This record gives sequence, C-alpha cells and structure tokens, in this order.
Amino acid sequence: MARNKGHVTGVNGNMVNVSFDDHVIKNEVGYIVVGNERLKGEVIRVNNGVASLQVYEMTNGIAVGDEVEFTDELLSVELGPGLLTQVFDGLQNPLPELAKECGFFLQRGVYLDPIPNKDWQFTPTKKVGDSISAGDTFATVPEGLFTHQIMAPFDLVGTWKVKSIKDKGSYNVRDTVCVIENNRGEEKNLSMVISQPVKVAIKGYAERVMPDQPMVTKIRIIDTFLPVAKGGTYCTPGPFGAGKTVLQHLTSRNADVDIVIIAACGERAGEVVEILKEFPELIDPKTGRSLMERTIIICNTSSMPVAAREASVYTAVTMAEYYRNMGLDVLLLADSTSRWAQAMREMSGRLEEIPGDEAFPAYLESRIAEFYERAGKVVLKDGRFGSVTIGGTVSPAGGNFEEPVTQATLKVVGAFHGLSRERSDARKYPAIDPLESWSKYKGIIDSSRVAKVFGYVKRSAEINQMMKVVGEEGTSLEDYIVYQKGEFVDSVYLQQNSFDPVDSTVSVERQRNIFALLEEIIASDFQLADKKDARAFFNELRQRFLDWNGKEEGTEEYSKAENGVREFFTSRVR
Repeated sequence: MARNKGHVTGVNGNMVNVSFDDHVIKNEVGYIVVGNERLKGEVIRVNNGVASLQVYEMTNGIAVGDEVEFTDELLSVELGPGLLTQVFDGLQNPLPELAKECGFFLQRGVYLDPIPNKDWQFTPTKKVGDSISAGDTFATVPEGLFTHQIMAPFDLVGTWKVKSIKDKGSYNVRDTVCVIENNRGEEKNLSMVISQPVKVAIKGYAERVMPDQPMVTKIRIIDTFLPVAKGGTYCTPGPFGAGKTVLQHLTSRNADVDIVIIAACGERAGEVVEILKEFPELIDPKTGRSLMERTIIICNTSSMPVAAREASVYTAVTMAEYYRNMGLDVLLLADSTSRWAQAMREMSGRLEEIPGDEAFPAYLESRIAEFYERAGKVVLKDGRFGSVTIGGTVSPAGGNFEEPVTQATLKVVGAFHGLSRERSDARKYPAIDPLESWSKYKGIIDSSRVAKVFGYVKRSAEINQMMKVVGEEGTSLEDYIVYQKGEFVDSVYLQQNSFDPVDSTVSVERQRNIFALLEEIIASDFQLADKKDARAFFNELRQRFLDWNGKEEGTEEYSKAENGVREFFTSRVR
C-alpha cells in the first residue's frame, strides 16, 4: 500500500505535475496509475504542494485526476550476483526477459526483477559475533570469472553485530542469509541483493587516492601520447561518423580492466543493435572466452523516452562503484553524454527554468561534474585497490568543440581525445587529433621522451600549413625533412590498422620497442640530396615500418622486418 498518494494536475510531454496529500522528497519514485498500468516516474522538483515527475515511459493516456502512488523510496538499482552478461534498459529491466514477457514491442509499465531468481553457492566470511558496517563483505559466491563479494548495505549506519549467518551451501539470491543487530537491539535481515539509490555515490572504502597507474588500451596514440589512468576520466568528442563508437568498442575489448560497463545513452537504435549483436561474438583476449562474461550493457535508445537517459548513466555508474568495492578495476563507457544533456535541456524547458548557453540548463556543468567525479581509485578497508574509469563520448553538432556540453566536460576530465573530421576523411584511424587532444596522466613511456617526438609532429603540422601558402618549392630542405619526419611518426605510430590482427592490439612492450626505434630514426641526420630524394626515402621507410607493424612479435619475420628497417635508415645517416 502506498504511503502517500496524489493526483495528476497537468501533463507536459514526459513531465507530469502532481498534487499530493502528505509530503514527498526530491528523487522519490512515484507510479502514475493509468487503468491497469503503473508508470514509473521520479520527482525532480517540489514546489508549493505540487511535485513534478519525470516519467520514464510514454505518457499517452495520462489525464488530469489520475491517481499517483508515491513509494517513499529514491530511484534505486538492485546489486548482487547475476548482473554480469546482462543487458538492461535505463531502469535496470533485463531486456531479454522483457522481450519474453512482452514480445518485440515492449509494453510500458512492465518492470522485472534485474537479479535472476536462482541459487548461488554461498560461502560466509563472517561468523556470529563479528562486527559489520556499511560495505563490509560477509560472504562470497562464485560468479563466472570472479569471486562475487556479498556486502552489507552501503547505507548502514554505525557498527552492527552478526546475530546469525547461514553455513556454506546453496541458497536463493533473495533468501535471508545473515541477520545483524545493533546496540539498540534492532535487527536487519540481509540477503545477497542490496538496493542502492543511483544518485548517491557508494562509499564503504577507506580512502580515495590519486590515479597513478595507466589503463593500457593497446592503442598506441592513447597509451603513449594521450594516456588514461585507472580511476581517471576522459572524453572522446567528435562529429558524426568520425569513429567514436568504434573506438569505444576497441577500448572495451582491449583495456586492462576487469569489468566493462557500456551505457548506450540515447544512441541510435541501429548502433545499439550492433553492440548487442557484436559483443556476444567478441572473444576476450584475456580469457579466450566471450567478452560478455565480464560486460554489462545498459541500453537506452533515442527512440525511448528522454527521461530514461538520465537514469541510464546513473544506473551504470552505480553498478561500476559496486564492483569497484570488490577490489576490481571497472571501465564505464558512456555513449553519448550529449544526448543525456539534451534530455536535461528538454526537462529543464518543461520546468520553465531560466536557460543557460544554447538553452541548456544553468546546472549543466555541475551535473556533468557530479557524474565524472564518481570515477576514482580507492583503497578498500582491507587494503586492496579498486577503480572506476569513466570514458564518455560527446557528439557536438558539426564537431564544434566550443559548444557547452564539450566545454563542460573538458573542465572535469583528465584526458581529452578529440576526433577530427579532417583525419577521419583522410582515413587516418583512430581519428584522434594529436594537436587538439591532451592528457594529464602518466603514460607507458617517459613524458620527456614523448614530448621530443611530439615536437616533430607539431612542427610538421606548422610546416604543412606554411607549404599550403608558399608551396613545396618555397620550403627549405631542412624544414621539408622535419615535415616528413612528423608525417612518418603520424603514419607508423599514431595511426593503427584495426583490421590487422597484429597491429590492432599492440602490447606495452611492443609499443616501447617501436617507440625506441622511432626516436632513433627522427633524431638521425640523414644524407638526402633534395626534396624528391627525401620524399622517396621516407616513403620507402614508412612502408618498411608498416610491414614491421604487421609482423607478429617473436617470429623470424618480425626480426627480419625490424632489421630491414634499421639497415635501410642507417644506410642514409650522415
């Protein structure tokens, strides 16, 4: 029975105004009763006895006077064993189960349990009389590749004692497996499932620490020039078709993390279908098994109600924090935060709030900052480390990085991987613009060495711009050689062939070997007669180097190709 009821007083798209009898709080969940349907909504504003709900369903058929049931609960997700391998919508409904229930055309007002109703092999780690507080592990269950830790609710206040706990054995996920008691004699029954409000960051750790370890992606331009740290944040803005989603897929497959969570926030349905079709077929390089075994996908397409976009990003980050507190490294990929911001703009307009830049709400920056600040590396109570790394794509109209969402994101992230239309049109992949992009994190190679090499790339771009004005004939041979060296670095290191089984994923050791030879080449003073000779020399060197990039490490062909590169360029050194 609902604690508090109200009645609809107005409907504006996905926002419904409700007068209420008792009291409601912000972010409280309410259900609008339309016939036999109960439509889920969240209170986003309370003003003078009227609550404004953003409804996560289509609002067709809602009429003034319809009853609303408030739950006295914040918008929450269920956390427990069985989340991995699943595909959810923004409200954590398992989509395959939803399809079985409703068919291919999903019905509104249908909400299913996200945690599969099954038995797990329970092993207690606490005994009767032991102390327990928020986020403490009291048992474990095996879940695929991992040992899933069963934790006390994160909103537990103070220290409690274990009054009873089940012996080792098989129990249903929702069975009471532990009873705890505080010093006032109050008892709580704990199961393997806990409920956590999505807009309340999960604590239960000892301290946060600086992200200081690179998250290896096996993509050269990222690992060497634009690194991301475990527990760090980065964004990938770029125009349509520049390769944002593909880059995220490569990252999710190759990143040096334990768990990957993908939040398709307002993505086109076609791209979401691609994810759902491809991911189960992708082989995890770590295990040789399906990548889905350590992946969770949150789907919220552009054809779904806009309000659910906000729910999807918060659902995803709450799940990420949950696995972080098990001592795991989690990568959260949000695609795309621009569409989340557009949903915020739409709801802000319906609330008649004073608009900011480009009609986005004035609190856009703080909301984006709140989201990215939930990333981080933490020390758990037992001394282990866990991390959440957040990578968000941004889809600025026309690739304009000056627009509000991109700028708000750049203020809070630690690395910026800006995709360029010019580079993608030139078939230079990944299309990350090295001149526009930056990173505050330490990479796999010493930053002073990277800076020297990058200096050639930068100087090469400057000379290229000059040549567009004065022509090649107006450029000195010395400058032309610098230009060729920068272009050489770009083609053999910054670009990567994702269709080549060898070049698509480059280990740290191999990147260091390639980079060392690259340094040697660009630092050399070559004996070149003229620009024609310089062009022919660097073209040949580039092709030899690219051939070496395609050879598997440790093979005879690899050594032969490396020696071929070395012999060719040393033959022309002064």
